Amino acid sequence: MKKNIRPEIPRKAIYRLSLYLRCLLRLKNNSIRTVSSEALAKAAGVKSTQLRKDLTYFGQFGTRGLGYDVDQLAHMISDLLGTNSLQPVVLIGVGNLGLALLSYKGFAAEGFEIVGAFDIDPKRRRDKTIATPLYDMSQLESVIQARMVKMAILTVPAAAAQEVANRLVAVGITGILNFSPIVLTVPEDVIVNSVNLAIELENLSYFVQH
Repeated sequence: MKKNIRPEIPRKAIYRLSLYLRCLLRLKNNSIRTVSSEALAKAAGVKSTQLRKDLTYFGQFGTRGLGYDVDQLAHMISDLLGTNSLQPVVLIGVGNLGLALLSYKGFAAEGFEIVGAFDIDPKRRRDKTIATPLYDMSQLESVIQARMVKMAILTVPAAAAQEVANRLVAVGITGILNFSPIVLTVPEDVIVNSVNLAIELENLSYFVQH
């Protein structure tokens, strides 16, 4: 018997599904039980035709004239994204940016738990006290294996980023959120989402001046 295989979803569609999920969670918090495709699309900043196309990955559902059940759709998207239960994540590089991310309290609400942070100098005095266990880089592989981690946040200097990425890939990390200002070279089955704040500001600068 053949298994039902869900078609591969494009990365841009996955990003939009994350946007829809946040909108749905806000609706749930306001005790709103149903939402039309037009209202949800407007809240997410996309066209309603795009939203309906994205939701076809879940099959046909929703009630004509009533819209989507907010709780059901939020659960379906969370299940697809793997955030119905807390996903373990590690952070490497506890400088100013890494420390700021560790201080953020919203990850758990979004389905993620930073189970460990790593630095070449874990005993260095820092401006903030963090609750996340802080380890030496020598413990990277053992902690990742023990906690069965598949995702990592990289906030190390550019000169060290590729070497650290190589270690992460070798120990089984398949998703990296990269804040280091370089392009990482990884195998095809490893996903890297890069966040370059300078590029984002340059992009804004263009539109502000024009």
